[in-house]
Amino acid sequence: MFRWPYTFAVCLSLAVGATAVYYSQHLDVGLKDPEGFLGPAYVRLPLIGLLIFAVGIVPQSIHRFGFRHFIGGVRTIIRDEWTLKRVGYVAAGMLSFYICYVSYRNLKSYLPELREDVNYDRELAALDHFLFFGNYPAEVLHSVFGTAVMAQVLAVLYVLYLPFVPITVGAVLVLHRDFTVGAWYATAVSLNWVLGTISYYILPSLGPAFFQPQSFYDLPENGASALQMSLFKGAFNFKEDPQGDAIFGIAGFASLHVSVVFTACLFLHYAGINRLVRTAAWTYLGFTILATLYLGWHYIADDIGGLFIGWLAVAVGAFVTGNTRRQKRKRLAANEVEGVRPATEVATTGPSI
Repeated sequence: MFRWPYTFAVCLSLAVGATAVYYSQHLDVGLKDPEGFLGPAYVRLPLIGLLIFAVGIVPQSIHRFGFRHFIGGVRTIIRDEWTLKRVGYVAAGMLSFYICYVSYRNLKSYLPELREDVNYDRELAALDHFLFFGNYPAEVLHSVFGTAVMAQVLAVLYVLYLPFVPITVGAVLVLHRDFTVGAWYATAVSLNWVLGTISYYILPSLGPAFFQPQSFYDLPENGASALQMSLFKGAFNFKEDPQGDAIFGIAGFASLHVSVVFTACLFLHYAGINRLVRTAAWTYLGFTILATLYLGWHYIADDIGGLFIGWLAVAVGAFVTGNTRRQKRKRLAANEVEGVRPATEVATTGPSI
């Protein structure tokens, strides 16, 4: 059981799920399945998985069997390559991710109930002011980049995070042939939700756009500002009626936008994914960090905390799924002694921890 790469992820999801259920009962606030990109998470994830499966298998079938026989080729590939074991691993990864995500959203929503009247925005804003030599980061960035085109570009990139997370999880689980690598990424992203929730309770904050909204009045309406207004209305409605349908979704420290994207970057690097994909991910991380400050979502400390959470999630995820360099070398050596070398094994990737 402990050699199964999803043991840690399943135990983590059960623990955080039980915690969410406990506090739901304790506060008398019902659990909610948050709406998002393409609907509820329990619809969104399987749908994305099936879409990625089709995108991956149809071109493969056309390449191997030609246009005239690609339907039969699809059946052949499914019969030969998609065993019940592989389907079970994909399902375990998506289910663990789903439980951790929904639990995270609910535990985040309980923040004003469990940490009432505790807020560190003033201290975090003062730190930003000190680090930028007597200026606030957003004001400096607005002066440097302007408040027209850059605001729209960064808003689009920031909101792109919403589909980015489930799509990357689904893509790695469905397309990567090494089951342990899929488990590694699903576990790392799930850890982001858990570690991020813990950080919210350690240092509760709202973020610059909610604490000092006057600093962002010069920005035009954009997708990010619409999302901020939606979160503000949801927070207000939750405080008015915690038993209602609204979810409190405002929290500054740490930035999970930064942590999850950094997790993806590190994972792609250590797993040896295509260089072009890795370059695109690192570029997106840079724009994400810029957007958090420019649009007022986070303080500098939030982004630093997000980078730490992302690194820790990848390192722990690698260790518990057997994807460190040492574990891979040991497994490869054992296979060579037995005269067996799995085709899906990658012996030289994985973080040095």
